[in-house]
Amino acid sequence: MPASAALANVLHRPFAEQAEFFRRKTNLPTQAWDDIRQAAHDRAFVVAGAAKADLLDDLRQAVDKAIAQGTTLAEFRRDFREIVARRGWTGWTGEGTAGGEAWRTRTIYETNLRTSYAAGRHRQLTDPDLLTVRPYWRYVHSDLVARPRPQHQRWGDSRLTLRHDHPFWQTHYPPNGWGCRCRVVAVREPAAGDATEPPDGWDAPLESTGAPAGIDRGWAYAPGANTATPLVDLVGQKLFNLDASIGAEMWQVLEPAIRAEQRLALTDLVDRVSATMRAGSEAALVGAVAPATVTALAGLGHALESADIWLRDTELLHALRDVKAARGGALSVQTWRDLSRLLETATPYWDNTDPALVYAFDAQGSTGKVLVRINYRDKLRSGERRTRLTSNFVRTGGVIDAADLQGSRYTPLATGRP
Repeated sequence: MPASAALANVLHRPFAEQAEFFRRKTNLPTQAWDDIRQAAHDRAFVVAGAAKADLLDDLRQAVDKAIAQGTTLAEFRRDFREIVARRGWTGWTGEGTAGGEAWRTRTIYETNLRTSYAAGRHRQLTDPDLLTVRPYWRYVHSDLVARPRPQHQRWGDSRLTLRHDHPFWQTHYPPNGWGCRCRVVAVREPAAGDATEPPDGWDAPLESTGAPAGIDRGWAYAPGANTATPLVDLVGQKLFNLDASIGAEMWQVLEPAIRAEQRLALTDLVDRVSATMRAGSEAALVGAVAPATVTALAGLGHALESADIWLRDTELLHALRDVKAARGGALSVQTWRDLSRLLETATPYWDNTDPALVYAFDAQGSTGKVLVRINYRDKLRSGERRTRLTSNFVRTGGVIDAADLQGSRYTPLATGRP
């Protein structure tokens, strides 16, 4: 049977878990395919270069149709051409040649169908009732690929069979790269002759890909295993690994799509600390420095290592103590809840006396400000992840006399806004 026919037989049998996985994704405008990577794809639908909401939504509907109705690649290509023409999308990778279009449409189509299929199967395989009777997973290599990956073939030929909670599956649950057709089946226990340990060095990342051998760059994750992780956490983890100028540009593209989750995470943090008056080394992503501000800071000799701005519960606790004590000049609890929204239109300054990035904004009729400590190295926990990194943290906040901002102490910085 030709590989294309076999793929159609598998992928054109939509099932509820597959369709639900895809429909729970958030449309996320991106410029490049690796603007987000790995686990973030469980929460986001992206098409590299599709930055406009209406274009992205049309492409999403075409993919959803392929998943839910089992439409063919040829039908998807017709939908793709119609969308591109109607939305006037130009400059996309592959544009201009029949071969380029064929490659790009196949990539979008097969990647979304394969990952959604794998995610749907992951949900089925992790059903508690099934795990009770079949707690082991076996790696199955597809013999239909024209050029088998040696590692994938080795895992399949050895009948690698591990418990479902073995760390191997966190990075090696297929598909493990572009065009990978491998899969996993659930079994009661390893059979005679099955490999029960992965090969030595299986988890050692390669310098060229950042992933273990046999895993393409960006594919070292288990599709479907991260559907409960807030998208803002996944984007935040990406941001603090990017250079400031790149991260600032990326934030402007991604922020509209994650705004609701981001603000909810901040509100939850403020409400939790306000209610308990305790800190637990948690943090919320509140925004990012604008590209023009990054450039302006560099011109003053204060180059940022990353663009993201975080609020930790330790600093928040100090600020809320001032609120509880009714100390003059304290920002209200509601202002801290609204900080992400306020930073979007705040005016940035550089404090020449107490070196820090300062944002000034209207705070219920007064001029509020927050001081951001830049390039500060500390431990940060976002969601379940705790990492030592260098980033930018809100240090304190309060009310300031607007006239003071006009003095020599503060240097206004460009924002890029008209």
